[in-house]
Formats: sequence, structure tokens, C-alpha cells
Amino acid sequence: MNINILISEKVNQAMLAVGAPAHCKAQVRQSVNTKFGDYQVNGLMAAAKQLGVPSNQLAKKVISMLNLDGIARSVDIAGPGFINIVLDSQWLATQIAIALASPRLGILPYSPQTIVVDYSSPNVAKEMHVGHLRSTIIGDASARILEFLGHNVIRANHIGDWGTHFGMLIAYLEKVEYGGESEIKLSSLDNFYRKAKNNFDRDPDFAQKARNYVVKLQSGDSYCLQMWRKLVNITIVQNQKIYDRLNITLSQDNVMGESMYNNMLPGIVADLKAKGLAVEKAGATLVFLNECKNKEGKPMGVIIQKTDGAYLYTTTDIACAKYRYETLKADRIIYYIDSRQHQHLLQVWTIVRKAGYIPETVLLEHHMFGMILGQNRKPFKTREGVTIKLNDLLDEALKRARSLILSKHINVDDINIVELERLAQVISIGAVKYAELSKNRTSNYIFNWDEMLSFDGNTAPYIQYAYTRIRSIFKRSALNEQLFTGHISLEDEQEHLLAVRLLQYQETIAIVARDGTPHVLCAYLYNLAVLFSSFYENYPILNANSDKQRQSRLQLALLTSRTLQQGLNLLGIDTVERM
Repeated sequence: MNINILISEKVNQAMLAVGAPAHCKAQVRQSVNTKFGDYQVNGLMAAAKQLGVPSNQLAKKVISMLNLDGIARSVDIAGPGFINIVLDSQWLATQIAIALASPRLGILPYSPQTIVVDYSSPNVAKEMHVGHLRSTIIGDASARILEFLGHNVIRANHIGDWGTHFGMLIAYLEKVEYGGESEIKLSSLDNFYRKAKNNFDRDPDFAQKARNYVVKLQSGDSYCLQMWRKLVNITIVQNQKIYDRLNITLSQDNVMGESMYNNMLPGIVADLKAKGLAVEKAGATLVFLNECKNKEGKPMGVIIQKTDGAYLYTTTDIACAKYRYETLKADRIIYYIDSRQHQHLLQVWTIVRKAGYIPETVLLEHHMFGMILGQNRKPFKTREGVTIKLNDLLDEALKRARSLILSKHINVDDINIVELERLAQVISIGAVKYAELSKNRTSNYIFNWDEMLSFDGNTAPYIQYAYTRIRSIFKRSALNEQLFTGHISLEDEQEHLLAVRLLQYQETIAIVARDGTPHVLCAYLYNLAVLFSSFYENYPILNANSDKQRQSRLQLALLTSRTLQQGLNLLGIDTVERM
């Protein structure tokens, strides 16, 4: 049940009935201050201005035509023309019962679209580091939610498995006389890359040899391809271990690296030339875009093939977008890439639109994100200034979670070693992921161990503990949850507020699916946990005044626990039955 959509449709009908312009919408919002109601209609002032009538007068006419019988307990006008709506408690109780009877908590699947979600995208021959965290975690939550809503989600891990750095690596491995007969660890490969980059920057002969290898690789040279495959496989295997550890749904089947589009590149360049979009200049091939200006205010020239015949990231990304529409049949393509790549993506999208590779009906979205900062408000690194490896970060989180469990805040008298490690794993991974997901993705945020592992405030441990607290109620009651069929009665204000919040779950997920903003779901789950905590402390459940009241409150508790568990699962965060 999406209450916002239900009320919006009815208010929009009433607005049309009194002559409001069709483009003026109801603008229904959840009330910020619940003492004024559960929902608020904010769109009448704009409609009244269009009609040239007082907004308060228009609000009265809309209410006279508004049919919320059986849905709203009261509908009132506030201020210059806001409409405040309080939902009917019996209607809420009916919707709660429907949600409880559904494995999906009453959420109906959408009409399916094919949606490509591009996320994580680490480079090959380098260990994943903290800079990959946001794309990986936020992108995976988005993919989970879109899939839950019924969409055909294609996860695309667009790894950097092509380009100049492979020429550098092959040239360096040749220089140190590596024959390919022994195994290389990814950490060693990372070190080789740094040395290769140093050689590339300092030695012109080495740099030229590296560039030559890039051209050979792109041309299908057998030796270069053999070395390339080895380097790629080492990286993919190690990255998968991190994905599994982080509970990320990416697999090796989702790897769609830059190399995948190599065979398309000559055709792309030729086609753009044939269409008059690309021209040759000083031996290179460029596309000049009037939509993107350079510093002099002239059309920006975007290079798609260099003078030595090598292609660029832009060429690859043009081919990639074309492939996703023509082959994968995408209706929507979402890129979880940091904000520094925004201009690059705009250039690519402008070219694919002008070339007719992707129609305007297919959505191209850049869900950009900010940076992770240390306490010094600079990019999060070690004291030595080294970028933090993801494995090291997760090891530290596990160590801290283990200490937290053994502290006075958690009862561990009867927890065995296996359970302790499982609990430490769930808390540590949940804390790291939630710290990412609970922040607005467009903002930078400061990494703070103490905050993310706290059992107070908007954190994963707080919500995970709220879930286990509710589960303990059912363990103590020894009642079969499947037999909760009694009438739900929302007699008190906090019961009403809890019921409303529970039923706002679907509209919350809808916002996240539309905008790629998992922090909205985090805020919802945290608020739900806080509401239930207040309800639990002020209203007895197992010791309620009557069996009818106990059954009603147990059903509210049950739906709360299921919503918290399912919501955390959609974020890729596990729950446990006790903590």
C-alpha cells in the first residue's frame, strides 16, 4: 500500500473537479509534525495563484469534493491553504492486517523494466580500496531494491580491464623478466603497478614501449592477450572474495569490463564519421559538442581515437551504452560513479543521443556520490597517507565489533565462539555498510569508527538490536506467530503513529528506487525502530490489559520486526535473532 499515491490520486481528482489546472498537482507529503496530521497537501497555493482565487477558498472547495471516506478520520485546512489529513485508525488496522498476511508485507511488484545498474567498477591489477566502497555498497542496495520491486536488474561491474595501465604492466613484467610461469598475488601485482607507473613517468623509452603494448593488445596480439587474461583473472578472483565478505550480490558473471567492447570501437568511430559527428584533426578523431563548451566558450572537442590509433575511455563508454540498449534491451541505465566523472558521462550521453544509439525514452542517470573523509576532513587514508585497502578496513571493523560484543553492553555469558564470530561478522559488515548508506550519497562524510559501531543513534547496531529486542518478545510469549489472527485495535496515539509509519514502508522504497537514495530507507528504519522503542517502553505487550489488546500489540510488533528485517536485507545488511 502506497498511501501517498492513494491520497494524491484522490486530491488530484478533487482539484480537477473544482477547475484547477491539470498541471497543478496535489503535492502530498508526510507531515513533518505529526500533531498536525499524518499527511499534508501543499499544492493548492500554486493552483490558487493560477486561478486567481484565495488559496483558502480553493482548499474549502477541494475538501468539499474530496472523497476520503473510510480512509481519513479528519481533513482540515491550515494556514493559507494547506490541507492536513489524519488517517482513520480502523482503515490503518485493516491495512496492517493485509501487510502481515503478505510475505512481501503488502508491497505489490511494479510493471517490470530492464534496468542496468553500473556499480563497483574496480581497476584490474590493483587491490580494492576505500574509494570503491561507496559505489559498491550504494549500487548494490539500489540493485536489490529495484529487483525486489519486480524489475529485471542487470548488474554491470564495468571493471577497468583495458587501457594504458596494461601496457605499463606488460612492459614492466617483461623488464623484470617475469615469464608467467609463477602465480602472482594481487598485493604483489599492486606493487608491480606502482613501479610500472614510476617507470612510465620517468623513462621515455619505457613509456613508448608501454604505449606500443596498448596498441598491440587492442589489435589482438597473442602474447599481450595471454598476459592480460592472467592479470584480469588474478584481480577478479580476489575482488569476489571481498564482495562475498561484504554481502554484495555481484558475481563473476556480472563482470562487464572495458575489454568487452573492444571489437565495437572501430565501427563506432567509422559510424560517427559517416554521420558527420566525428572529424579528423591533426591525426586524431574528435567529436565537437555544442552542448559542452571549453574554457574559451567554444564547442568542446572530445577525442575518440588518438593519433597512434588507440581508443579512449570515451569511445569505450559510447560502445558500452550502445550495447546496453541494443543488446541488453535496457529501459533505464544507472551509473554509480563518483561526481568527478559527471562531465565525462554527459559527453558520452550527448554523443550516443546525437548518434541515435539510445532514444530519449531510455533513461540515463548518473547517481553520483561524494567522498569519504578522515577526521582531518581530507580523503580517508592511513597516517602515512596511503589509501586504505578494503580488506584492511573490514579486518579492523571485525576486530572492533568483536571487542564491542565482549564489552559490558552485550550479554555474552552463553555465547560460544562460533556464535561470537558470526555476531561480530554481522555487526561489523552491517556497521560499515550502514555508515555509507545512511548518508546522502551526494555529500562527503567523515568516517568515524565510534559512531558507526554505536548502539545509540542512527546506526546498524541500533536497528539490529531493535530487531532482536522484538524477537525476544515472541520467544518469551511462546506463541505461534502464524496464529495471530485477532482484530487489530489502534486505541492509543502511539499505536496510531506506529501503524502509519509501518504503512509508509512502500512509499519509502519507491523514493529510493526512483532516486537511488538509500539514506531515505535508512532514516525510515531508524525512525521506525525509535517509534517502536517508545511504544514498547510505554505500552505493555505481553502484560496488556486483555488478550484482545495483547494480540493486537503483538501483531504490531510482528510487522515491525518483519519490516526492519526486510528493510535491512534490501540494504544488504543481515540480522540475528539475539545480541
